[in-house]
Amino acid sequence: MAQEPTRTKEPKVGLVLSGGGAKGFAHIGVLKVLDSLDVRVDYVAGTSMGAIIGSLYAAGYTGNQLDSIFRSLNFDDVINDNLPRAAKTFYERDNSEKYGVTLPFDKFKIKLPSALSRGQNVYNLLTKLTLHVSDVHNFGELPIPFFCMATNIETGESILLDKGNLAQAVAASGALPSLFQPVVIGNDVLIDGGVTNNYPIDELRAKGMDVIIGVDVQDSLADRSKLNSAPEILLQINNYRTINDMKKKSKKTDIYIKPDISNFTVVSFSEGRKIIESGQTAALKNFHDLNILPKSVKGKKSLDNKIVLDSIKINDIQFYGNQRYTRSYIMGKLKFKPHSTVSYGDFNSGVNNLVATNNFDAFQYEFRKSEGADGYDMKATLTENNITTFLRFGIHYDDLYKSAALVNLTKKRFLLDNDVASLDVILGDNVRYNFEYFIDKGFYWSVGVKSRYNKFRTDIDAQLYFDMNGSTIEGLNKLDVEFQDQTNQLYLQTLFRKDFALGIGAEHKRLKIKSETVNTGHSNRAIVFENTDYFSVFGTLEFDTYSNKYFPKKGIFFCGDFHWYLHASDFNKNFSPFSIAKANLGYALSLSDAFSVNVLAQGGFRIGEKSPSSLDFALGGYGHNFINNFTSFYGYDYLALSGNSFVKTTLTLDYEIFKKHHINFAANIANIEDNLFDTGDWIRKIDYRGYALGYAIETFLGPLEAKYTYSPEKKRSYWFFNLGFWF
Repeated sequence: MAQEPTRTKEPKVGLVLSGGGAKGFAHIGVLKVLDSLDVRVDYVAGTSMGAIIGSLYAAGYTGNQLDSIFRSLNFDDVINDNLPRAAKTFYERDNSEKYGVTLPFDKFKIKLPSALSRGQNVYNLLTKLTLHVSDVHNFGELPIPFFCMATNIETGESILLDKGNLAQAVAASGALPSLFQPVVIGNDVLIDGGVTNNYPIDELRAKGMDVIIGVDVQDSLADRSKLNSAPEILLQINNYRTINDMKKKSKKTDIYIKPDISNFTVVSFSEGRKIIESGQTAALKNFHDLNILPKSVKGKKSLDNKIVLDSIKINDIQFYGNQRYTRSYIMGKLKFKPHSTVSYGDFNSGVNNLVATNNFDAFQYEFRKSEGADGYDMKATLTENNITTFLRFGIHYDDLYKSAALVNLTKKRFLLDNDVASLDVILGDNVRYNFEYFIDKGFYWSVGVKSRYNKFRTDIDAQLYFDMNGSTIEGLNKLDVEFQDQTNQLYLQTLFRKDFALGIGAEHKRLKIKSETVNTGHSNRAIVFENTDYFSVFGTLEFDTYSNKYFPKKGIFFCGDFHWYLHASDFNKNFSPFSIAKANLGYALSLSDAFSVNVLAQGGFRIGEKSPSSLDFALGGYGHNFINNFTSFYGYDYLALSGNSFVKTTLTLDYEIFKKHHINFAANIANIEDNLFDTGDWIRKIDYRGYALGYAIETFLGPLEAKYTYSPEKKRSYWFFNLGFWF
């Protein structure tokens, strides 16, 4: 009688979230309902996408905050290894904008990658979002205790992860086989926990939970009408175990929530809004059961919106696992130093810079609060890429070079740890090659060697080249001409920053221009217009922050080139030294997410009275990577306009009507003639104009483009077609 009445013990509430890829967005809808009802959650367990969302909820984010975060993400960029162009060196940019397929090659065997993605972008995102709990190594000490499931790929054992680096553990739980490469934690090689335990209700019950809320976003078995391909059949086979397993586990769940997500797939990331709403709808069907659960005393403590820090103070930096690459090399790529405050944007860019070298299979890091000081200590483990040989492929078609297939062999660490050798062989209507050897010393002077052979045929205005060898051809308007160019360079290059490069070098060029048979009406004869070896020195300056080479939405591009031709072989009997200077300046900006404007100004001139017209500027056609001083110009055929000096401006309006599908309109104007800048006429009048209307699709092989162009001066139109990256 003297004892106080015993207070009724409130039940402990656990929350288990299954895996399901993009369908796991439904978890966010459920969490929003739990928050609106102020349901107290005492423990969270999850697998795969359930682990990702569950870990963030356990770390203090509300359902509404998770909704905002996930809606703002571009999942194509997060899931894939699509590093921003700005993160790549000039060499890596060229690789990503030339080859459609890259395959590792080792000991004369193709080595397929372990997955489509390294998962680095996912890891970067998780580390950023969990930075505020980076000092918590026992997940039971998070704002809400948490654990997740992974699978040991060597033993097939289900692994419960409740300690260590939270971002790393969650990345392992979500490492879907074939999509993400395995994650190594300690001595375990881990993949997606859904392979062995996609709904860890028994493990959660063992934590002392009395009431368990379960959210099931797994696939149901498909009927025969949907089993039309090998991947669908394999997925069905994989689902047998998890679905049969769920029949038992759903009965153990006190409040079982099964959103209607039958119309979505594991990769329906673009439909996140609808999937989240389906989770809310399913949770509200259990409104009564949820509403009688214990309430949080003061409501769920939500994180400040500024919890995702704008900057990080990094004190100590330690690297593990690097053997071939020195600490200074890694720090040079990261571009931040110990004992400094780094914006998170710069930090993320530094990680991207390092990963973009493709010298590392994985770069995993964690932050720990520094002892006795503000800020964090960074510990990073690197896994060096032992495969140094790659086979790369590409295909291309355009109206000048016609059809082409590209085969490339690239060898990293060919002679030195920081060099690369690359050979392109281009087969098709015009056989070509391109060899490069580069010793990369970053911001010090790097050394490079290039050798390129280029060939194409086209019809040109006979008056452009008729006097190159001192002869005339009467009664001839069009001429079928073959151009052959072999260029060899030895150069030095230094970087002021990753997108600003200065180069100087020496060049040998062998240029041959001929027409096999010329029919003048009186006789047939072969004519060689040019067959000369030129020797020159050159300097280049390049600045490139374009977001995309072919469809830039923002950024600046500048490329300046100066060649001083010192000597020529005997074919050119009247040779005297001369110089050619040229530059391109572009600026791109976005007026909306879909609409962008790009302005490009180009110009060039010759210095020296005597120079061969074969190295003059020539405008016409559409394309990239032209040889020598040829430049595209809408409204005119290839090489239709020529002179030793020119100025040109192009305005391009691009509208992305839906993802990777573009409609664009372009207008270009130009003046081109000999000694154009000797008078002021070049700026007072416009001699040539052209317009283009095009449709383009971005594919993994490169752009697929069709352009209709028109010239008001000639009152003539041309169609130009292109498939694949330009090379």
